[in-house]
Amino acid sequence: MSTLSITSSQQAIETEEKYGAHNYHPLPVVLNKGEGVYLWDVEGKRYYDFLSAYSAVNQGHCHPHIINALIEQAQQLTLTSRAFYNDKLGIAEKYICELFGYDKALYMNSGAEAVETAIKLARKWGYLKKGIASHNAEIIVVERNFHGRTTGIISFSTDPDSTKGFGPYMPGFKVIPYNDLDALETALKDNPNVCGFLVEPIQGEAGVVVPQEGYLAKAHALCKEYNVLLMADEIQTGIARTGKLLASYYDDVKADILILGKALSGGVLPVSCVLADDDIMLCIQPGEHGSTFGGNPMAAAVAIAALEVIKEENLVENAYRLGEVFRDRMNQLMAKRPEVVTLVRGRGLLNAIVIKPAVDGRTAWDVCVELKENGLLAKPTHGDIIRFAPPLVMTEEQLHECCDIIERVIMNF
Repeated sequence: MSTLSITSSQQAIETEEKYGAHNYHPLPVVLNKGEGVYLWDVEGKRYYDFLSAYSAVNQGHCHPHIINALIEQAQQLTLTSRAFYNDKLGIAEKYICELFGYDKALYMNSGAEAVETAIKLARKWGYLKKGIASHNAEIIVVERNFHGRTTGIISFSTDPDSTKGFGPYMPGFKVIPYNDLDALETALKDNPNVCGFLVEPIQGEAGVVVPQEGYLAKAHALCKEYNVLLMADEIQTGIARTGKLLASYYDDVKADILILGKALSGGVLPVSCVLADDDIMLCIQPGEHGSTFGGNPMAAAVAIAALEVIKEENLVENAYRLGEVFRDRMNQLMAKRPEVVTLVRGRGLLNAIVIKPAVDGRTAWDVCVELKENGLLAKPTHGDIIRFAPPLVMTEEQLHECCDIIERVIMNF
């Protein structure tokens, strides 16, 4: 079997442009190695990773404990489908249920699959337990949400790039403003057919938008008052990223349905999970939902290893502490260059800065290109926002070195 050997970044980019779909606009860097907080391109240049594959690599690249779990399981058994039991899934279900305090876990693969699972679960609960008439269940969502790109999920997106040209859209969703409790109460009060409120505790793709203190707790209280399920999408904010094991914990909230993904595998392979108590989870019966690869033994072994790393290396505490350091450095930078950096926000090591376009037309994209030239990889979102999310294994010394790079680029912007 012959394979094409890539010898330069330009060759890799040209090959992908020719043979791959043009559904992404990557930064012009071609990577072929990762370890801890570092990435290397095909020419051997080393970079700090300040995106962590959109928070999928919280444990750092190629963490040996996770890789060893992958290799050991891959050499023994990779896939059985769910037609049979395997000896790893039950252990992984027990581990994650006990860690987050739920009765039941349903493992899937991608984050979008987990969101679709949660939607089906909430609807089924609405029909069986709340007594909503068939085909009338509705789910409340918020503006600027991002939960994935399936045709079902984009039906309630407010981003034109996600929706234009992909209709018709699935009904059954009501969009309200984010961080608006009055709008939520009105939506709940006016419609007895609402079965769920789907929300990100911090909006990641929207630019690390942090709601007012207590928002999630008050939203949960409203959901309880109107017999509606709070569905927390912690695919990006969970697994220690924000300085808590879950971002929901800042408001002492245990969601009725918890959705996890990304760092659940440490970036090693696609693993996602939906957690709920028996009253909700057992609404779905055999044959009503599933996935060939969901809950495969390799994913189960990797998920346990990934969560063990979070606990054993104190990554929750490290993310909280370094997040304070990072925002302090960025606020100092904003004070020096307020005409460039107009806002700093975030929690833990999920942060963002808002860049004001330069008079000569340069934007946040140009800042990210210049950061790349200086050995740090980040990516803009929504044009003027740069999201900063390094692996949680980063040291304070490394963080300050990265802040020095960011400061040097911004001061010259």
